[in-house]
Amino acid sequence: MSTIWISYDLGVSGDYEGIYAWLDDHDAQECGSSVAFVKHYDHGNEDLMDALKKDIHDAVEIDKRSRIYVIRRTETGRQKGSYLIGRRKGSPWDGYGQKEEILDDEE
Repeated sequence: MSTIWISYDLGVSGDYEGIYAWLDDHDAQECGSSVAFVKHYDHGNEDLMDALKKDIHDAVEIDKRSRIYVIRRTETGRQKGSYLIGRRKGSPWDGYGQKEEILDDEE
């Protein structure tokens, strides 16, 4: 059994009914927009990420726009996050901050 947090972005026409049914079946708790907490995910002796990926693919229609990010605790007790499905894209907040530009005087 593992404790996991799942962030999901299935796009505008994604299979939200499928992911909602999966989350409900696993007694997930809502943690904000498109984020859920699953206290006890049973994956038996199988690797957590392999079992989770198969389980979600069986329950949810995944397309090229689907992204699912999972945060879990490793055997050493550290938190680790990675994409189960999809990959990182540009942040919508890029350019809004007030970062100072660093100039190199050695030119």
